[in-house]
Amino acid sequence: MSYLTRTAAGSASTDLELGFGVPGYAHPLVAPMEWDELTRPGTPLHWVVLNVDSGPGERPDPRCLEATGRLRNAGVRVLGLVDAARGLRPFGEMVADARRHLDWYKADGFVLDRCPTERAALSDVRRTADELRALGDGAHLVLGHGTHPHPGYAEIADQLVTFSGPWTEYRWSQVAEWTADYPPERFCHFVHGVPRGHLEEALRIARWQGAATIYFTDRSDRGGTVDPWEAMPGYWDEIVSRIGTGVSE
Repeated sequence: MSYLTRTAAGSASTDLELGFGVPGYAHPLVAPMEWDELTRPGTPLHWVVLNVDSGPGERPDPRCLEATGRLRNAGVRVLGLVDAARGLRPFGEMVADARRHLDWYKADGFVLDRCPTERAALSDVRRTADELRALGDGAHLVLGHGTHPHPGYAEIADQLVTFSGPWTEYRWSQVAEWTADYPPERFCHFVHGVPRGHLEEALRIARWQGAATIYFTDRSDRGGTVDPWEAMPGYWDEIVSRIGTGVSE
C-alpha cells in the first residue's frame, strides 16, 4: 500500500471524477484498434497525445490526420507532443514542433514532454509555455515532468504530470505536500506494469494523492527497452467500467 500523505483538510476523497489522459499510442497504421477504441461513446477521456516521431514528425502523415480527425469529431481533445529534452532543447525547435502540430493536425494543445523540474529552469519553461499558448490561442498545456517539480511550475500550465513510471514505485509513492493547494484536475499520473488484481488499489492511490487524469496499463517497459504506452492495456474495458461512463472533454 502506498503512503497516502495528502494532508490538507478535506482534500482526500474517493469521489473524484477520474478520466484518462492517453500518453500516446503507436502509429495508427500499427495500432488501429487502439485509436478506434478512443472514439467509443462514454469513454471518460480528458485528452489524447499525438506523438508521430518524438513530436510531429518531418512531414504531415495522412493516417495520423485521419485518426486525430475522428477523435476531434468525437469531442476528444488532442494534444501534440513537444519534447523539451529536460531543458536541453532549443526554444526555436520546440516552437517549430508546436507549429507543425497545429498546421498539420489542428492540435488542441500540447504536452511539453521531459519537462525540467528544477527551480532554475522555471523562466525558460514559462517562456516556452507562453509561446505555445499564444500559438494555440488558449491551447491546453500539460507539463510532462514525470515526478513532482518545483511548485512554481503549477502556475505555468493547466496540468502537471507528477508521476510517470512503474507500479512497483507508484504503490509506495508519496505526494508532495504543496499539491494539496491545488485541485485534483491539475495533476496527472501515468503508471505502467499495474497488475489487473491491483487496479482498485491504483485507482485509490490516484484519488487520495489528488490526481484526476490517469493512465494505467499492464504493459511493461521491459527494463526501458520498449514504450509501455504504445498499446492498449489488456484490461481496458475493465478500467473504463471501474471509472464509469463520462463525457469526453
